[in-house]
Amino acid sequence: MAPLVVLAVVTALARLIGWLAGPEWLNSWPHAVTLGLAVMFVLTASAHFLSPRREALVAMVPPKLPNPAALVTLTGVFELAGAGGLLIPATAKLAAALLIVLLLLLFPANIRAAKAELGIKTMPLPLRTVVQVVFIAALGLVLFG
Repeated sequence: MAPLVVLAVVTALARLIGWLAGPEWLNSWPHAVTLGLAVMFVLTASAHFLSPRREALVAMVPPKLPNPAALVTLTGVFELAGAGGLLIPATAKLAAALLIVLLLLLFPANIRAAKAELGIKTMPLPLRTVVQVVFIAALGLVLFG
């Protein structure tokens, strides 16, 4: 739930700052959402590197996949790269598209973890699905907004 809260709070604060004082770039919802997403993905990436969340993420990797620890590290790097890419206007749309793909590819691990009661257990699968749709919709705003 923390990533959703971070997304909402940072987006709202960025939009408010843009509206009240500038910079003009923040005086739009797509740009404020972009900043919110970047901060959110830095937060979620940190779980890929820091205990105890890292171990929980490693436990979520399907057993058929090789080297779960390396995959968790790799996806964390992708999230950090995506966060940075969102902040560069020339790469923001590509970063948003690739982060949507990443979220879709990682979601089966969330389903498996929920069914097997593995890994990070912060919310039930139906709520996690709704949150995932919110993240993808926010990325869609960056991509198409």
